[in-house]
Amino acid sequence: MKKLQLLLIAMVLMVSVQVNATDNPINTQFNLNNPDVRKCLIEASKSEGWKLEAYYINSNEKLVLVFGKDGETKVYAAK
Repeated sequence: MKKLQLLLIAMVLMVSVQVNATDNPINTQFNLNNPDVRKCLIEASKSEGWKLEAYYINSNEKLVLVFGKDGETKVYAAK
């Protein structure tokens, strides 16, 4: 019964926590809503050693891709 209560509490906390990322896109010239553009950006970045670390929808309901490499970060947001 204790485990069930802990599981329920953990689920409630996970649902109630809201994560906000900073809206600081570096590059907004790409139409990331186009799947071909997204694919090319991801493949080109990967070939240069960048790893797709995160993707999310920002507060303006625009797609954002975050790439990382050696402690550096590049952020791309949809137009």
